[in-house]
Amino acid sequence: MKKVLLEMEDQKNSYEQKAKESLQKVLEEKMSAEQQLQSTQRSLALAEQKCEEWRSQYEALKEDWRKLGTQHRELESQLHVLQSKLQGADSRDLQMNQALQLLENEHQELQAKIELLQGDRDSSDTQHLQDQLKRSEEEKLTLMAKVQQLQGLLQNQSLQLQEQEKLLTKKGQQIYFHKF
Repeated sequence: MKKVLLEMEDQKNSYEQKAKESLQKVLEEKMSAEQQLQSTQRSLALAEQKCEEWRSQYEALKEDWRKLGTQHRELESQLHVLQSKLQGADSRDLQMNQALQLLENEHQELQAKIELLQGDRDSSDTQHLQDQLKRSEEEKLTLMAKVQQLQGLLQNQSLQLQEQEKLLTKKGQQIYFHKF
């Protein structure tokens, strides 16, 4: 009986030893799993942080593109307005040149009449023609001043148009390069 008890005691010790080893192994596996879990959680937190950074950059880019589109549309609108003004100025310049040409022709005709009538003794007709010639010359000078003014305006508008085109091109390039 003692022998059976000893065998049972040995078996009990053997089982306890195996249980301790199994428990130790389970504890080690648990610790390893917890470490892996912590590592995975850190990786997840980093990935979420990166994702948020990318999302923030995406939203900023989207807003920049929206602003760029608005600026582009505004600049195109300004460009169309300037082109329209330029066409109007060209049209007015052409009309002024035509009016100036008509006045010059009238001036030449009046000058020819005056030369024909210089020998004429009727001073009132001659005086009348000279007055018309003087008025014609004054109108010519006034129109020439207006033509010069319009040409100056036309040049200014042309320069503004060129500057707007350069600015549009430059802004488009800056934003394009800024994004990349």
